Amino acid sequence: MRPYILGDPDLDARIAELVRDAVEGVRTDHEDDELVAEIIVTALKLARDRADRGDLKLINAALKELRYSFRVFAGYRDTMKLTIFGSARTRPEDPNYLLAADLARHMVETRGWMVVTGAGPGIMEAGSMGAGREYGFGVNIRLPFEKEANPYIHESRLINFKYFFTRKLLFMKESHAFALFPGGFGTLDEAFELLTLIQTGKSDMHPIVLVEAPGTGYWERWLDFVREGPLAAGMILPEDLGLLLHTTDLHEAAEEISGFYANYHSQRFVQGRLVLRVRSEPTPEQIEEMNDLFGDILVDGKIETVGPSPDEIEDHDHLELARIQLHFNRRSLGRLRSLIDHVNGLVQG
Repeated sequence: MRPYILGDPDLDARIAELVRDAVEGVRTDHEDDELVAEIIVTALKLARDRADRGDLKLINAALKELRYSFRVFAGYRDTMKLTIFGSARTRPEDPNYLLAADLARHMVETRGWMVVTGAGPGIMEAGSMGAGREYGFGVNIRLPFEKEANPYIHESRLINFKYFFTRKLLFMKESHAFALFPGGFGTLDEAFELLTLIQTGKSDMHPIVLVEAPGTGYWERWLDFVREGPLAAGMILPEDLGLLLHTTDLHEAAEEISGFYANYHSQRFVQGRLVLRVRSEPTPEQIEEMNDLFGDILVDGKIETVGPSPDEIEDHDHLELARIQLHFNRRSLGRLRSLIDHVNGLVQG
């Protein structure tokens, strides 16, 4: 790959030296120095491009927001986290408010998860309250009519954002599952973006649960629209609806969220092949069954068990886990979700 540099040998050498000096005494390895140097190069190229001041302010604010957010979440990367979305206008007496609080409390107290919300009022407040100050994160957006975060989030895990796009990136990046309660444009935007990212393979697979109190009917009407609109017109596939679950039951929602990780752990593409990391290695008979059931999602070859690749070994990437490898066609994401459900069923039955 062509190096990403300024092209001035003296300046490029000075940037590399600056990076080494800046991390001296802070870290002993230098394997990421090249990436840090590229960030500096990008900033200097913007200056050379005579970028508009407004563009520079946007990039500067976004980079600072992301840097601080990564720092806040860094100590909790190994803790499972559920993001709860929903309307800021839902009142405390609303059954959806109560259900959101109960789901958050259940995930913390019974499942050992933490909870991420948008830090505002309504459903967000309910999720934060249910999780408690020690087990919640607040990813707050600064709006003229919602200036303060709800009082149930510890300040050490509260992040304030200027931009929606950086805020949404953090939701997606740091969460292992998503529960969406009835809400307005923001909630619908988050629902469609989650489904788009997963359906196109731009995000790893995650459980998405549409939750509402019995009798609400909100997500039922939304699903009717999706079936009668995009699905009926052939714009999405029937199996795409397998990327989500609709429920009015707290325990069904919690089982969907936790059960997704009963055996499946994570995924990674290695040299064009999809690797699913799992906690329990399938038997040869179970692998043969997977090939019979899911051969339609392969470009060629077979589903097989493999050891860690050289790239994974170099990155120390969950080397303790078993692995299933397949030459995935990168289109049949709904079917891939079914394969993951099948893998989880091997240890749930």
